[in-house]
Amino acid sequence: MRIVIIEDEKLVAAELLALLREYLPEAEVEAVIDSVETGKDWFEKQSMPDLIFSDIQLSDGLSFEIFEGRNILAPIIFTTAYDEFALRAFRLNSIDYLLKPIGKTELKRALDKFRQIHGNANPEFLRLQFEQLMHDMRQGKKYKTRFSAHYGQSIVPVNSDKLSGFYKDELIFLLTRSGEKLISDYHTLDELEELLDPATFYRANRQVIVFIDAVLGFKTHYTGKLLLQIEGHEGMEIVVSREKASSFKKWFEGNQ
Repeated sequence: MRIVIIEDEKLVAAELLALLREYLPEAEVEAVIDSVETGKDWFEKQSMPDLIFSDIQLSDGLSFEIFEGRNILAPIIFTTAYDEFALRAFRLNSIDYLLKPIGKTELKRALDKFRQIHGNANPEFLRLQFEQLMHDMRQGKKYKTRFSAHYGQSIVPVNSDKLSGFYKDELIFLLTRSGEKLISDYHTLDELEELLDPATFYRANRQVIVFIDAVLGFKTHYTGKLLLQIEGHEGMEIVVSREKASSFKKWFEGNQ
């Protein structure tokens, strides 16, 4: 069995090789490809392998670009750090995926699936799947719009348009436009910031992220700092530093 690995992280590639030797000892890894350009060149000159392991984001682009315009006759198992929710569509027919760090159980599951469908791959189906996946990935990052919060003894959903922002005070709180302050399970504002659309959420300072539609207005302090007011929490002091004042105003006006 001929295998190709597409992975630009040397440590990840080495770990995958070790796992394959354990669970698929009969396999021959013909190449470890670390870029889109190298991959295009390899598949141009070599015959199609039996199985491909491929990361999604390489240093010079998306690995899908390697396969565009080619009849993909080999099942592909994606290895990626993207979360499972974003990758539900990847577990389709002959396509599977492994979340990094790759575990033994997950690899075994993917290899079992490969053995089941080996020899039955439909090139036209795979081509259509790649086109759809390329389209989805190029639409850009999908931001979180629904959050869980503690309300009494229950966990309740809160949509982003109901929020005024997020506040850190030992715990991370969701601030609602109706004036509630709900405990979340997030650990840091840095973690949250990665999940939020920067067009609608702004990191005012170390303690607060504000939602654009909940900002009632702001005043300029004589020091150049900005003092914000947000819906439902008008008495809360939210300060934007003088250094960030210009970027906040651009964001507030819709000119990030």
